[in-house]
Amino acid sequence: KVIIIASGATAKLLGLPSESTLMGRGVSACATCDGFFFQGKELIVVGGGDTAMEEALYLTKFATHVYVVHRRNELRASKIMQKRAEDHPKISFIFDTIVSRIIGGNEGFVTGVELTNVVTQSICERQIDGVFIAIGHKPNTELFEGKLAMHDNGYLVTSHGTETSIPGVFACGDVQDWVYRQAVTAAGTGCMAAIDAERYLVKDS
Repeated sequence: KVIIIASGATAKLLGLPSESTLMGRGVSACATCDGFFFQGKELIVVGGGDTAMEEALYLTKFATHVYVVHRRNELRASKIMQKRAEDHPKISFIFDTIVSRIIGGNEGFVTGVELTNVVTQSICERQIDGVFIAIGHKPNTELFEGKLAMHDNGYLVTSHGTETSIPGVFACGDVQDWVYRQAVTAAGTGCMAAIDAERYLVKDS
């Protein structure tokens, strides 16, 4: 009689072979989840948007230095976030560059990266202790395309708590939230969806 959608969102990754092998062993897609484990380390954040700036700024609490690697020659982040990152003494930028390989398979954890300049095609290796991928998330909403209202970025539209565009269908967690994306906020909206669903059943009975 009711449906609660909690299919979440998946972090976009670089697609490198070593990425999945070293995930959780120096590769991460969540600074707030894993940053604490990199105290006193040098890190790389891949990305150029607000998320990348937020991740880099957060990681400065633990890391000795954070390098932001971006494939373009300018950031996509908002001006205020750019300025905060540019003004931070622990953050440096590497533009026109991609991470073409993550090194550390034999050791079992990240020991460095291979960087490729997309303009000159020059390649260099840099020792690094961790790589944080911050190029966005993709909501797991393919199943609902054409059935439920979605924002332009693919996240489900909710109103009055967790209601979707179809009565009796509720959505919670990262499938409808691209701002906070934390376990505690997802759990909170999960509780909201359960209460909304219960109220809907009582009203419908």
